[in-house]
Amino acid sequence: MDVNEVLLPGVGMRYEFANREGDRMCVVARRTGDFELMVYEGADPDEARVVFRLTGEEADTLAEILGAPRIAERFADLTKEVPGLSAGQVEVRAAGPFAGRPLGETRARTRTGASIVAVVRGEEVIPSPGPAELLQAGDVLVVIGTRDGISAVEQIIQG
Repeated sequence: MDVNEVLLPGVGMRYEFANREGDRMCVVARRTGDFELMVYEGADPDEARVVFRLTGEEADTLAEILGAPRIAERFADLTKEVPGLSAGQVEVRAAGPFAGRPLGETRARTRTGASIVAVVRGEEVIPSPGPAELLQAGDVLVVIGTRDGISAVEQIIQG
């Protein structure tokens, strides 16, 4: 899907695209952290009608709702397309050595070659977690790598 990005000086960015039915839409990401979803007919985005406005927190929630299933689907598709690549899940246990510690301390990618691409924490999905992300008991780590690499991450995380 083609997304046209337009800088709005002093306002933020506008992202424009058309859906399958040909409806023109845009999302304005304001410098304040708020968002507006708009639709418009024809080719003039200046005639857009605001459908709804979201705070940054509301936009994050909507992105999680829309994105979480898509993340899982994309990883599943990727592992089908690349021989030897697998996706797995590893739970952080309360008694494990990394509950309450930053992800980077695991050195999982360096030690195993497998990558932790998301953390599922209850209803929340944290895609592409950084090394400072504190792991919590009950977190489920989404891991991409070889089967051996995923098993090695499990051994590291669960101790």
